[in-house]
Amino acid sequence: MSALVSDTALIFGRYSRQTLRSPFQILFGVLMPLLYLLFFGPLLTGVPLSSEGSSWQVLVPGLLLQLGLFGASFAGFAVIIEKNHGVVERMRVTPVSRLALLLGRVLRDAVLFVFQGVLLVLAALVMGLRVPLVGALIGFVFVGLLTLSLAALSYALALKVRTPQEFGPVINALAMPSMLLSGLMLPMTLAPGWLDVLSHLMPFRYLVDAMRDAYVGRYATAAMLYGALVALGLTAAAVTVGTRVFRRAGA
Repeated sequence: MSALVSDTALIFGRYSRQTLRSPFQILFGVLMPLLYLLFFGPLLTGVPLSSEGSSWQVLVPGLLLQLGLFGASFAGFAVIIEKNHGVVERMRVTPVSRLALLLGRVLRDAVLFVFQGVLLVLAALVMGLRVPLVGALIGFVFVGLLTLSLAALSYALALKVRTPQEFGPVINALAMPSMLLSGLMLPMTLAPGWLDVLSHLMPFRYLVDAMRDAYVGRYATAAMLYGALVALGLTAAAVTVGTRVFRRAGA
């Protein structure tokens, strides 16, 4: 266990230093949700999107999960580049734990996207969002768990494909329907009945419902329980799959 922690810290530090050397990467990642916040959010002001809370308390949790969804899903591009430059091959001959090679990467991603989420929430507070501190912290936990799970799956997929041209279309084909069917932008309770039922097949629906409850100060709800169970289960399954792929690929 001590070796795993040490190896994970080593990999985490390596990729964190890379990120810190590129402030553009840190700020650009939050650009799309910020544009939605600035140009789409004011359109919803005063619109009764939910029986509890303001339109900002509905929109901002969805934007936070959108940040994690798209950012973490495309994280695998870095592994494809490393493969093409022989970095993965060099790591293969080291004694570093294969699980640490994955955990170090996804933990860096989780820290990065939670930090970007903090920036997004600060901007939303300026625009009129009101959220209890506990609710905001719960939201960041969900963003971190979502990032861990999707980044692990993204890295696993990146090890299976050969070029970015193969990787990108697969991610787009999965990410866009996930965003639309999960109700990230607007609550699915506003949708037709058949679409609302279909959205319950998407795991992200439970996360966004839980975060919206947290943002209005409702913590002991069924939505919160389901969201926590789905987030933890998805993270455990994704890390398990990612670790197996890393081991089999000799990464």
